[in-house]
Amino acid sequence: MILSIYGKGGIGKSTTSSNIAIAMAKRGARVLQVGCDPKHDSTFTITKSMIPTLVEVLEQYDYHHEEIEPGDVIFKGKMGVDAMESGGPAAGAGCGGYVTGEAVKFLKDHDLMDAYDVVIFDVLGDVVCGGFATPLNHSDFACVVTANDFDSLFAANRICAAVTSKSKNYPIFIAGLIANRCPETDHVEKFCDRTGARVIGHIPQIDEIRRSRLAGVSIFEMKRVGGIALAQDRYLEIADYVLGQPEPLKVKPLSDREVFEHLRSEYLNINIEKFNAEDLELLEDPSVLAANA
Repeated sequence: MILSIYGKGGIGKSTTSSNIAIAMAKRGARVLQVGCDPKHDSTFTITKSMIPTLVEVLEQYDYHHEEIEPGDVIFKGKMGVDAMESGGPAAGAGCGGYVTGEAVKFLKDHDLMDAYDVVIFDVLGDVVCGGFATPLNHSDFACVVTANDFDSLFAANRICAAVTSKSKNYPIFIAGLIANRCPETDHVEKFCDRTGARVIGHIPQIDEIRRSRLAGVSIFEMKRVGGIALAQDRYLEIADYVLGQPEPLKVKPLSDREVFEHLRSEYLNINIEKFNAEDLELLEDPSVLAANA
């Protein structure tokens, strides 16, 4: 299986990807995680270091691709997961999406896509660049990491639109949404009801997850107590669901304007009772809002 994990920037994709990869390894799967972000920090909780990136190795070989071997860029992790980082150009000096495409090409050229039970691509942010969408051309499923908020779901809708577009030419489907770092999932559920998506996991706000990443370890290396045990169980549940070959979802994403209006109305309806009378008068008078903006 080839799995691509997307989501809004800063939503916790790398932490989620790494812990799911380790959960899959604990279930007996041979897993490769590929970090597709120029800051190349997707796999450091797996390898315990910032491993050399594909770009860095290419520089050493004067960009002669044919001289690079898998062992130059794929490293063994401490929890039974292999790791690779695509890396990227210096800030403001090139296209990170192009490098992601090169990473996919390297894996294909060396038949590494079929050498593992699961290959996980942890991909940068929202899908607005063809290069960062390249993993979708080779993936069986995509998972979207989101939170229960406006911006995360707006990005999730765009990612679903990208997958839907790709599915016209490639056998790629949405496996589902993972609600991350949020106590509630009501807005995520309503978005799923509207689009035909599905929540396949919910990772609440557990501070030990944040602390584990800062410490450079996975949640599975921490003593199984309290919130740690809950987090471990949730990641294992997601791993079991995906390894069980999820039902392909035919998601019908909304247009940008439709999702904007859907989410805006959801949040206004939820919060409207919390406003006092004076606030409501302001909301009803756009000129007053403009004057106080």
